[in-house]
Amino acid sequence: MKIKYMSLYAGTIVAALSCLAFVNGCSSPKYSRSAIPGDLNTLCLLSDAESRSISPENQTGERAGGAKEIPDEDSKSYRLGKGWKVRPCVTIKRGETFELMNVEGPGLIQNMWITMAGDGSLERRCYILRMYWDDEKEPSVECPLGDFFCNAYKKWAPLSSQAVCVGPRQAFSCFWPMPFRKKARITLEHRGKEPIALFYQINYALGDVPDDAAYFHAQFRRSNPTKGSLHTILDGVKGRGHYAGTYFAWRCRNYIWWGEGEIKFYMDGDTEYPTICGTGAEDYVLGSHNFEVLNEKKFWIYNTPYAGLIQAEEAKEPDSVSSYGMYRWHITDPVRFNSDLRVTIQDIGWAPGPYVTQNSDISTTAFWYQTEPHAAFPKLPSDKELEEDYGSELVSRKNSIKAKGAK
Repeated sequence: MKIKYMSLYAGTIVAALSCLAFVNGCSSPKYSRSAIPGDLNTLCLLSDAESRSISPENQTGERAGGAKEIPDEDSKSYRLGKGWKVRPCVTIKRGETFELMNVEGPGLIQNMWITMAGDGSLERRCYILRMYWDDEKEPSVECPLGDFFCNAYKKWAPLSSQAVCVGPRQAFSCFWPMPFRKKARITLEHRGKEPIALFYQINYALGDVPDDAAYFHAQFRRSNPTKGSLHTILDGVKGRGHYAGTYFAWRCRNYIWWGEGEIKFYMDGDTEYPTICGTGAEDYVLGSHNFEVLNEKKFWIYNTPYAGLIQAEEAKEPDSVSSYGMYRWHITDPVRFNSDLRVTIQDIGWAPGPYVTQNSDISTTAFWYQTEPHAAFPKLPSDKELEEDYGSELVSRKNSIKAKGAK
């Protein structure tokens, strides 16, 4: 993000100076109305931004609009009465698209928490999350729910990072700042089989949004398997903005080290050669040396504020499938672009010996900010393509080394 946020910091300084003037008896304080919060150092500063929250207990976020539901005779709260946890969740059935949020701005979404209950709650790619800013008809966010919260697989993976947190059992939270000027709309489409109980809370602030605040975007892609040993994370981005992070759900059947591929960022007219080129998949997520513990030959699971490997289900036999989940947030080092952006990662393994090309099953969620309007997203994979197991065009370690040459 080109740190221009002068409106935010200017507002912070104005608030601080106004407080000082008030103490000296000069005038009453004038508070910033910026909806964008500061950090721990500025948490003490007052603001005229208005806090709001949407949940099943207050689905519009209106002032004094919560806890108004009246329990019926079948409710767990019937004997307690109105105001006593009458509607903590909503039920969504197959084929329904539920609107979580639809509010007018300007403002900023600060935090979103979601969890589910029911027989289909682990089918996380059956639920499609979409977000629309202002008057746009096409979403700026379109992604399976589990992949958006770094939990693509049907097994819980705890996560503690600055942008995304996942608590027991599948409590999904994100802290990506999401500004909107006219309107914010969020929906969840149910493509699964069984009804689910959806619990959610979206915290936001109504207030001024700086002119230089870009819009939040997230896009899901899957290569199952990769073609030409290459996976496209993001392509076709037009406009000005900055890349903010990547989540990988990476599956492979080659019984070798799989993460030698380099990530590449092509920006602002780059064609054959990228401006930014990584040195390996594990290096990109701030790991090293195959994620292995020294002399123990096993993966080390870790998560940090900005990067981590949070799942590693290793293959036990040469033709079985290994599954990995990892993330990298560019919060302190956003990748800035002025006109266009394309991001790819190679699918390369190592035996040892020469590098070998692979055909892994790679899913990614790309997170970025940019000016609107944004380019159209590629069509989301079908239900079958989202849920289907690893592709059939796979090879064992022995066949991989024989069939593939160095690249």
